[in-house]
Amino acid sequence: MGFVIGILTVLMVVDCLALILLVLIQLPKKEAGMGLAFGGAATDALFGAGSGNVLTKITKYAAGAFFVLAIVLSLLQSNYHRRTSQEFKEAIEKSGGTPAASVMPPASAPAAAAVTGTNSMVVRPPVESTNMPVAPAPSPTAPATNK
Repeated sequence: MGFVIGILTVLMVVDCLALILLVLIQLPKKEAGMGLAFGGAATDALFGAGSGNVLTKITKYAAGAFFVLAIVLSLLQSNYHRRTSQEFKEAIEKSGGTPAASVMPPASAPAAAAVTGTNSMVVRPPVESTNMPVAPAPSPTAPATNK
């Protein structure tokens, strides 16, 4: 199904580019605007004198194809992701339980005391996140000097 979704996505991008070009090529009713930027005479020469009718029809079909592709792709994507999530849930249940229960640490874990490192730095263990202010670190005591 992923291959079909990819092909339809490419078709939708091509359809979008075609719509952009078709809208820019069309001559406006006042004979000004972006239609003249591409050369109004070139459009008449390429599609004939009644090019407005032909371009309008092609634009309508391209817009209809865009909407159909958008709806079909949304349905295929939702079905594809629903199916993969169901397979994932079944694989978890088949493996023996919920992974959240095995990952969560016990609620009553004892807090470890501060550990002093080799260079007299106080290394504190990780603390639960709370809204309480952190207590300042105790300052190391300086050795007594005799004069």
